[in-house]
Amino acid sequence: MTAGANERTVLPPARPESLSPWVAALTRSGSETAALVAPDGTHLPLPPEIFDVLRDVVFAMSRGLAITVAPQHTILTTSEAAHLLGVSRPTLVRLLEAGEIPYEQPNRHRRVRLADLLAYQDRSRRARGAGLDEMVRDGEDSGLYDLPLDTPFERLPANDDLR
Repeated sequence: MTAGANERTVLPPARPESLSPWVAALTRSGSETAALVAPDGTHLPLPPEIFDVLRDVVFAMSRGLAITVAPQHTILTTSEAAHLLGVSRPTLVRLLEAGEIPYEQPNRHRRVRLADLLAYQDRSRRARGAGLDEMVRDGEDSGLYDLPLDTPFERLPANDDLR
């Protein structure tokens, strides 16, 4: 099941700063397991995965962001996987065939495990971050950040300017 009929988007409160006590409480570290108190008073221990989702929701809403909750299958079609990554299906297939993301093909159709897709997404994000860090280091090493503000510099043309 992917985003669709069971998808739910919730707007942040009119005053996001009202969530500050929640943010503070969910940020504290402790040795005890978090728990939820049900309307009937029953204390239910929260598994770490649920606690992490709740904390992410509260942090986002405290910054004025809306939250969408959408259940996902743990085994995805190539279309679902491509949508989740924000790439075209042919691009996803190229990634699969290049061995970037593991997949199974029990019959004619490829299937991708959600865990493998999320691991690829995390690796890609880290690689992009490392590349940006390297670019900043190179710029610092070459003195680009040492220029006085009134020093003129030449802007390289953007790709659109080259046509």
